[in-house]
Amino acid sequence: MACRRSGENEVTFQLPRSRRSVPRARALLHAVLGDWGVGQETLDGAELVLSELVTNAVRVPVPSGRRIGVRITRSAADGLLRLEVSDAGGGVPEVRQPERDETGGRGLLLVAAVAHRWGYEARPGGVGKMVFAELKAPDLVAEPTECEVAAVMVRAGHQVRTGGAWRTVLEVRSDQHAAVGSAVLLLFDDGPALRARATEPLTVRTGPDCG
Repeated sequence: MACRRSGENEVTFQLPRSRRSVPRARALLHAVLGDWGVGQETLDGAELVLSELVTNAVRVPVPSGRRIGVRITRSAADGLLRLEVSDAGGGVPEVRQPERDETGGRGLLLVAAVAHRWGYEARPGGVGKMVFAELKAPDLVAEPTECEVAAVMVRAGHQVRTGGAWRTVLEVRSDQHAAVGSAVLLLFDDGPALRARATEPLTVRTGPDCG
């Protein structure tokens, strides 16, 4: 899975077409919205919407090897959170009204109920489509603060600057290494892990108060 930040108001990442991508998308969304100071009510709605959009993208028939694109953006000025999920499949997303005994088919019905606005567009310069949903998020806050902390203080969901880029921490493990002694191993959403001494200072980006 690849993850990229464009500035401070946009996060994009790609996911394989697998059921496991649905909880992974929720986990990354949770980390991003935590950075942005979004409240629990908005977070719950955003997680529901993103889950349904990614689930639909996983199910749609596409050529072999294609991945799912996810883009999360915020507009603090407008109080809006926008979620976009793109896939290489055809067809037009439509809200269904399933019968009572049907167990599926309610995904877009839920999206329409939770979102302030939703729709779809053809993917520019490619095949397939992009489905978007916008949610009202008046609790969006300003850009997160960067600060320096000991490696042992880094937690999953933090952004760590390494190799000239910000990378999302997925997991932190304690590690004993002959060369550095007490250490931590940081596993990222993309690329190689980072082993650092427990007391080594790392530049992180968490929330507006760097907490």
